[in-house]
Amino acid sequence: MTATTKRKRRLESAPKLLDLDMDELADIIERAGTAAFTDEDRQKLRQTIETLAYLQRELGNKNATLARLRSLLGIQNSEKTKRVLKHVIEANRDASAADEASAEPRKTEKAKAKGHGRNGAHSYQGAERIVVGHGSLSSGDLCPQCPSTNPGILYTQGRPSVVVRLVGKPPVQATVYELERLRCNLCGKVFTAKLPAGAPDEKYDATAAAMIALLKYGSGFPFNRLARLEGDAGIPLPASTQWDIVSTAADELTAVHGELLRQAAQGRVLYNDDTSMRVLTLRKAIDELVESGETKRTGIFSTGIVSELAGGHRVALYFTGRQHAGENIADLLTMRDAASGPPMQMCDGLEHNEPKEFETIVSNCLVHARRKFVEVVTSFPDQCRRVIETLRDVYRTDAKAKELGLSADQRLRLHHEHSKPLMDGLKDWMREQFEEKLVEPNSGLGGAIKYMQKRWTKLTRFLREPGAPLDNNVCERALKKAILHRKNGLFYRTENGARVGDLFMALIHTAELVDANPFDYLTALLRNNDEVHARPDQWLPWNYRDTMGAGSEDIDVATTSA
Repeated sequence: MTATTKRKRRLESAPKLLDLDMDELADIIERAGTAAFTDEDRQKLRQTIETLAYLQRELGNKNATLARLRSLLGIQNSEKTKRVLKHVIEANRDASAADEASAEPRKTEKAKAKGHGRNGAHSYQGAERIVVGHGSLSSGDLCPQCPSTNPGILYTQGRPSVVVRLVGKPPVQATVYELERLRCNLCGKVFTAKLPAGAPDEKYDATAAAMIALLKYGSGFPFNRLARLEGDAGIPLPASTQWDIVSTAADELTAVHGELLRQAAQGRVLYNDDTSMRVLTLRKAIDELVESGETKRTGIFSTGIVSELAGGHRVALYFTGRQHAGENIADLLTMRDAASGPPMQMCDGLEHNEPKEFETIVSNCLVHARRKFVEVVTSFPDQCRRVIETLRDVYRTDAKAKELGLSADQRLRLHHEHSKPLMDGLKDWMREQFEEKLVEPNSGLGGAIKYMQKRWTKLTRFLREPGAPLDNNVCERALKKAILHRKNGLFYRTENGARVGDLFMALIHTAELVDANPFDYLTALLRNNDEVHARPDQWLPWNYRDTMGAGSEDIDVATTSA
């Protein structure tokens, strides 16, 4: 039974919510046992008691921990080991201090962050750079400060003095060209001045489309909010106009998006996960199918897939619709070269994350398994500390491998040396908890242990496969793009709107993953549309700069950061 099915059954068993304040409930209790006590009163009182019983049952349920309830209410806290185990460590410290009457709790000073927190001039990658000469002096001149009898000679220093100045401007700006017109008083011919050199040919420049798309799909800025901002700056830009601009731009970018799909299908590791999404027209269509009995499947999802290529680049993809992550992975793998063999896949433990039609080497996320213990750490502090600190040491080993720049095989050997004994010991410890009846299987801790035991092979794939990841964090971060859109924009109106959003999110986040400038990248694609369609493999976020620098006369090399 999947987690979704369990959740649906739990919701179906819940009593119907009753809008009843305490004053009305008190009046019903006062009328109980009198002639004024009606059948309606009896029904309301019964529902109230059923609700109380339901809450009591749920609070006793192994999954209903305070941490989980806080999470359901949107109260999120850091899950770092230091914070999670803070109260456990402090309790142990206090217990040790009680044995020594004169002992005082140790005070630890927080390590000072490196650097001063300010950005240097080199950080302003998108800034316009203006070289300013000295004016009165130049290299080779005599020094005006030295004695005239023995003057020095000036030379240019390698590093110029740098001054940064920031100005505020609307995200989308407008220029009004007032073209002079001359009319002949005899023949009536009108002569209109031409646009100056460098003026855009179209009303909406490629930079306008790139900026609107970046604000909407990269930063979660709804169209109507941008319209208000631009209106306050004196630039009327209605939401409908913004949609026309980005939808037209999306049609011009289908070739490079298709190339990203093809490249991602050849990936060495595929990370995937789902989040819920609202698409109004699709929601209506699904509701009609449910009412007619044609389907029982009601969910709409945004799937995030991050593909790690053999060269080290990562490609982010998004798919919004009725399909789960596993089904979208299966569609993507239809484009995979059969000679490449099955890819590694990282996902959480839900069954619908795995493709049914294709073979993959599946790993499960250690962070998801760890979270089960984080949720019950207050109830089982010592046992959870054992698990959390073990996984902390595994992650430290992985961080060391990255710091040393180890290859996949070298990383595997390092984990075999340091992490395998830790994980073997953890496996034995979990087995002993049940065999020696130290843990109630139906408790929160028992459920966390059973979750790890059931998925142990997939959770420890990194100990057997070179390059296997530990967690699905890279995909979780990618899905924040879709979640930010859902939080601020609430929904997509149509499936076409979802398609446009998926395309732009893929291009924007892939550029971010390879440290490219998304605004510069989108602008370059839109300005060189013909070349992009002819050679999309040369216009990917990690190589488009090289393509533009090739010196082709057909390529518009103007960039936003020049």
